Amino acid sequence: MGSRILRAALYGAPIGTLGGLIGLGGAEFRLPVLKVAFGYPTHQAVALNLAVSAFTLLGALAIRVRVAPTAPLVPLAPALVALVAGAMLGAHRGAAYASRVSIARLEHLVLVLLVAIGVMLGAEALVPWESAGVPGGLPLRLPLALVLGGAIGLVSALLGVAGGELIIPTLVFVFGADIRTAGTASVLVSLPTVSVGLVRYVRARAVGGREELTDLIVPMGLGSIVGAIVGGGLVPYVPGRALKLILGAILIGSAIRIFRHPRH
Repeated sequence: MGSRILRAALYGAPIGTLGGLIGLGGAEFRLPVLKVAFGYPTHQAVALNLAVSAFTLLGALAIRVRVAPTAPLVPLAPALVALVAGAMLGAHRGAAYASRVSIARLEHLVLVLLVAIGVMLGAEALVPWESAGVPGGLPLRLPLALVLGGAIGLVSALLGVAGGELIIPTLVFVFGADIRTAGTASVLVSLPTVSVGLVRYVRARAVGGREELTDLIVPMGLGSIVGAIVGGGLVPYVPGRALKLILGAILIGSAIRIFRHPRH
């Protein structure tokens, strides 16, 4: 048991460091680890990934509320509310679908989504992170936020991720938020989204019991938080764009290798 706890923490730390370096939670890289290194079937790996994501988000929120300014969030409040509403609905539907779908179908979806996120990481390294947002004001932005939130929640539930890799670009390019504000807002959107998906998985008995909580979720979550703090401190010294290109390629390669051939 002790060795499993240590392994969970040791895997969580470098994944959290990578997440801290690129501004994400790292759950995309955690999913293949849960499947290969810990031997969980895809359905359970996704659910456990969501649980670790929730734990990590709580730690990130505790840190952010102390160091990040909250005033820039006020103009984004209506869009954030709409994003959360859409994301919670999408997470509810996504978790329900993932609990019923066959292993082959789920692994195909996971493969497609992980490859898409890998491509997005590469694109984010090449596209300038500045935008005035979509014109048209609230009458256009609120329905758009609901739709985009639904898609974000769906992906979150299907992969067990917090969704920052989708939420942050949405806030920057669609709603004109600056990157720092988008990072804080991403945590606020992700927490209720992850919670809805996690509750649905718990009801479907996909998360497991107390053993998974104490031997995997908590130590991997703590390792991820520590790693994220370290990664954040390394940001000034590591070329972020080059790292995103490399990690995007690694994510695509690992996803194809692990999920290309469904396991029954």
